[in-house]
Amino acid sequence: MEDVSAGPRVAALLLAAGGGRRLGGRPKALLRHHGRPLVEHAVRVLREGGCLPAVRVVLGAAAAEVREQAELPGCVLLENPDWARGMGSSLRTGLRELPGSGADAALVFLVDQPGIGPEAVARVLAAARSPGTLAAASYGGRRGHPVLLGRTHWAGVAAAAAGDHGARDYLRTHAARLELVECGDVADPADVDTPGDLSRLTP
Repeated sequence: MEDVSAGPRVAALLLAAGGGRRLGGRPKALLRHHGRPLVEHAVRVLREGGCLPAVRVVLGAAAAEVREQAELPGCVLLENPDWARGMGSSLRTGLRELPGSGADAALVFLVDQPGIGPEAVARVLAAARSPGTLAAASYGGRRGHPVLLGRTHWAGVAAAAAGDHGARDYLRTHAARLELVECGDVADPADVDTPGDLSRLTP
């Protein structure tokens, strides 16, 4: 059973709506990794890293196929009808569902970064101290994912999210409050974006 007395409750928000335009229209959530849809791997990483079990997964491209093919028990599946407009719309879709969840913070994770494992998730989670927390993994000092957004930031992040920027503009504006958590020694932030990147996946 989850020990919620140890600190803030953190809800995981997995953005898995991308259509894989540069992959020839292959939805990223359904790319195969260790023989299963990549979205399953990402959910497992979040849970093993310490997030609350009810991972919120934002779907978009081929959402019906993801529901059919991926085994995601205990997840809250959300659909973003505007997924083609970019990551910002998916982030807004997820953040809209969090008020009333009891979560003090949200950990935002991207489905297409298979080199980021539970160790990096756990490090970023450890930065959660209050609803005002703002933190992100860093790789050699460069900000990356996952990103931890305390509850007091959700409305501002949603308002600033546009196109493929997600929380980027908000984090830049609030850089003085942002805690960077170095994860370069335990994770590889490279994403799967083009056919050449498919080698990052294990059949």
